[in-house]
Amino acid sequence: MSAFAEVGFKGNRKDYFMVRDLDLAPGQHVIVEADRGRDLGEVLALGAIAERKCSASGGCGTPEPDRDVLRAARDEEVQVLSQLRDDEERVRIETRNKVEAHDLRMKVTEAEWQFDRKKLTIYFTADRRVDFRELVRDLARTFRTRIELRQIGVRDESALLGGVGRCGRELCCSTWLPELKPVSLQLAKDQNLSLNPAQISGCCGRLMCCLQYEHDTYVQARRRFPREGRKLRTQRGEEVVLKVDIWAERVTLKDDQGDRRTLPLEELKEEVRLSARGPSPKG
Repeated sequence: MSAFAEVGFKGNRKDYFMVRDLDLAPGQHVIVEADRGRDLGEVLALGAIAERKCSASGGCGTPEPDRDVLRAARDEEVQVLSQLRDDEERVRIETRNKVEAHDLRMKVTEAEWQFDRKKLTIYFTADRRVDFRELVRDLARTFRTRIELRQIGVRDESALLGGVGRCGRELCCSTWLPELKPVSLQLAKDQNLSLNPAQISGCCGRLMCCLQYEHDTYVQARRRFPREGRKLRTQRGEEVVLKVDIWAERVTLKDDQGDRRTLPLEELKEEVRLSARGPSPKG
């Protein structure tokens, strides 16, 4: 028997593997096939759930992941992984010193040892393309392993490092958010939010991911209302839509004389309907 497995590693990094003839459960640490070696991670999901997540993320092979979970990890191996995580602080400090020595304009964000120490991944941010070939050679001599320098964006950096958002909770990107989707200013406009960058930006300096959460609700609700600036013929004549309040379901109008009024959406619809019918025929 074989099944899909979603395995998590340091930070929010995760990958998908096949489980063959192993009795595993979510939360269990496992040894998996990795890039030219082996790595240790934690099972996040199994079976149909993992398969759906794998398919949705595009992380599957064809027709299934091409790497396997090898076995359950032993307690002493989990302890070794903990020691590697402690050592990564030293790696970051040494790497930053070497970046400064090579006079490179890049910021070292995080370091991650592969469990078998056959690979060391260094995450960094930079405003432009960086020629780090000499740095890689220097790091390989220092740490005596294969080095991968991986450039990431500022949003990915926040997801790696974690933090607390303006809502007082841990950052969504570093806890549960499955992927970082583009966020545009139009999302804030559609929700009638302040366009002050200081109020709608997250720790990363980019627009907050949570602007997306209620956006579809706003879009669906707005379809029931007339657009601002639209002219309507009501029982008071021609009026312009100034503002809509989707929560209170009220619409503010202004007539040709500049007089304003606010009325419920359903009442406005009834006025427009009656006006469209024209005056009642005289008996």
